[in-house]
Amino acid sequence: MPNNYEIDNIDLKILEVLTKNAKKPYTEVAKQVYVSGGTVHVRMKKLEEMGIVKGNTLLIDHTRLGFDITAFIGIFLSKSALYDEVIALLKQVPEIVNVHYTTGNYSMFAKMYCRDTNHLKDVLYDKIQRIEGIVRTDTMISLEESISRNLTLEPFD
Repeated sequence: MPNNYEIDNIDLKILEVLTKNAKKPYTEVAKQVYVSGGTVHVRMKKLEEMGIVKGNTLLIDHTRLGFDITAFIGIFLSKSALYDEVIALLKQVPEIVNVHYTTGNYSMFAKMYCRDTNHLKDVLYDKIQRIEGIVRTDTMISLEESISRNLTLEPFD
């Protein structure tokens, strides 16, 4: 792939179609974008090589698997220099699904799923708050996720 490959409106249209239904065959995407199936395949390969498209994922309804609590954890570190050590240990907590290194009140902000409030308490006390370098956490429980989507990609002028 050339290093100077630039994203154009066709790439954006392909991404738009596939973000709505990632299982859509490239031949169907091609019909919607008015290009050949081979063009879609080649462009998707380039987008993957560039790191714009990263793997394939399933969207899972965690509540149907018994994980009824979605919690957000604001994490305070004793010092920012401990980030790498703390993130390595947080990666070992299976209930945590993502972590952001942030500005503002928290050093880090994490999202996690738990079966119930007892499970949440156990994860907080037995796993997260025992990590060296974490001095405090703030927990927020989500009552409902109203929006979950990819960024809308606008065509170039």
